[in-house]
Amino acid sequence: MCGDSHLNIKSSVGSAIAAIFLLASHSAQAQVAQSGYSLPLSLAVEAATEAIHSCEGQGYAVSASVVDTSGVVKVQLKGDHSTIHTQDTSFRKAYTLVTFGPIFNLDTTSQIEVLAKNPAGPGPALTSIPNVLALAGGAAIKHNNEIVAALGVGGAPGGAKDEACAEAGVAKIHDRLEAAAAPTGRATDGRQ
Repeated sequence: MCGDSHLNIKSSVGSAIAAIFLLASHSAQAQVAQSGYSLPLSLAVEAATEAIHSCEGQGYAVSASVVDTSGVVKVQLKGDHSTIHTQDTSFRKAYTLVTFGPIFNLDTTSQIEVLAKNPAGPGPALTSIPNVLALAGGAAIKHNNEIVAALGVGGAPGGAKDEACAEAGVAKIHDRLEAAAAPTGRATDGRQ
């Protein structure tokens, strides 16, 4: 029994080291806040609200979170009748995507879920990092092909349904997001 435990520890350490090297090799390619663009609060609120309305229209009580490129909550909305855990899952999905999306060139947490299930890849190490939740339900918010935020949704019966609502939220603001060109901290949604 002791030999199996020792082997498992070596395997876990080996997986963690492999993940670190994989992450380090991809980090040079990662585009994280290079443009200086900051998602305006009004667009974050609108995207999160649309995600909740999209799920409510299907009978799902959810929460939605938008995080910036540092993984800090920009807005978190708890939908009517959603349970308390949905706030945490929506945040963790958004955090996971904004953290790993730029590194692995991924736009949704369902793609991260697939990556995490690969035992030969960084999967075991990814899921051991605090606040990382490798489940579907998050969508990247991009400006000029750069992830500038992420929207996570939690509470629908299944991550694919959460993710469809998150994508609806991002779609709602897409045109104004792509048209925006103001530097960090300035309104880019047409307001002065």
